[in-house]
Amino acid sequence: MQLDETDRRILRVLQRQGRISNAELAEMIHLSPSACHRRLQRLEAEGMIAGYHARLDLRRIGRATVVFVEITLSGQSDEILDAFEREVSRVPDVLECHLMAGTADYLLKIVAADTEDFARIHRRYLSRLPGVTQMQSSFALRTVIQTTAVDI
Repeated sequence: MQLDETDRRILRVLQRQGRISNAELAEMIHLSPSACHRRLQRLEAEGMIAGYHARLDLRRIGRATVVFVEITLSGQSDEILDAFEREVSRVPDVLECHLMAGTADYLLKIVAADTEDFARIHRRYLSRLPGVTQMQSSFALRTVIQTTAVDI
């Protein structure tokens, strides 16, 4: 699907204001509400918009500790990678899991209440993941930038 400048304007606004009404969106991008709605439906149908989400305040929900964990596996076979990915997707505290190029095979972003809670997650889940030979955990001291918006 080719994106024109109007589509890009729609996507820019929605990345920052996902709950905006169609009427407000149409006014901001200088389209009629019906034309804006049709374009929005097309962007959703084509998969350009993967979903709408609420970004929670981790401190207020008691999950203020963010930990990045580098995982090294025993090998790179499809069986080892598939087994790891299947099991890590079941860990409720993992926000993100990325297959990496470089020294680690995977990078996880995990949220916990505190270091004691992370120790529980480590014992209960991470240490039991298949194929893991090494883990390196880094605790975020402060989040400086947090966004899901990309330049369009």
